[in-house]
Amino acid sequence: MSTANTSRRMDWILFFVSLVICIAMLIWMNEWFWVALPFVLTYLVKAMDAM
Repeated sequence: MSTANTSRRMDWILFFVSLVICIAMLIWMNEWFWVALPFVLTYLVKAMDAM
């Protein structure tokens, strides 16, 4: 149970980090923001435990 909570916590952290990177890329390099989208969506699904 402890490893599942740690894993989900790490997934949430990685989701927010990749979301910040995606938003930053959308602001400064808007033609390349799609590169960060798979990370944002993957970690969101993993953090919500839908996978």
